[in-house]
Amino acid sequence: MRWVDDGIFLAGRPHGETSVIADIFTRSNGRAKGLVKGGRSRRLRPLLQTGNTLGVEWRARLDDQLGVYTVELARATAANALDDPSALAGMTALAALLQVLAERDPHPALYDAAQDCLAHASDASFSAAFIRFELRFLNELGFGLNLTTCAATGRADDLIYVSPKSGQAVCREAGEPYADRLLPLPAFLANAASAAAPSDAEIEAGLLLTGHFLAVHVFAESGKPLPTARDEFARALRRRT
Repeated sequence: MRWVDDGIFLAGRPHGETSVIADIFTRSNGRAKGLVKGGRSRRLRPLLQTGNTLGVEWRARLDDQLGVYTVELARATAANALDDPSALAGMTALAALLQVLAERDPHPALYDAAQDCLAHASDASFSAAFIRFELRFLNELGFGLNLTTCAATGRADDLIYVSPKSGQAVCREAGEPYADRLLPLPAFLANAASAAAPSDAEIEAGLLLTGHFLAVHVFAESGKPLPTARDEFARALRRRT
């Protein structure tokens, strides 16, 4: 068995004295693990960093075996974000979410969304891009939110809340009597056409919003909490402000 693909390096663990078992999210073959011989060497170690995009070749005698990876660097995202601890934490959080996916289950649209997010890792818009990625992640897993129309009135304007049960937006007029039971909807998510950069408070509200639905729909069934890497990303953003 053999396939060639592009993939995002998620994580790796040492194997033997020189090798690494790599967990890579590929575009056409999903999340797949494989042995990288010499992965702990001086030449390959910089390639096997969370967030980097790799060109990979996977080989195994049988399809259900671990397989062996041959890798080459396609985009050094991790190196471009070395000076920003919050971006590094965000890439680790993104990788932790992708590790939830079943192995060998392709998600090409989600792969493209992850690449779109990582393209912003070295600029100020990364936190907003990360939240939008989480919304796409929820949608890919069948838990998409409706942030375009009010659940109570059908209106498409003045949307400032989200129902924590239905995942649908709620306008100001309909939501105010129940504001303490609703989640805040930051403006940069309610109005996709807005060119204004989100404030720190909006970013925090966005992480609260996506975090709620990730916890309820993705992690609760397995009895696991949200990845600690995601909490570390939120803390890194707060330290930056």
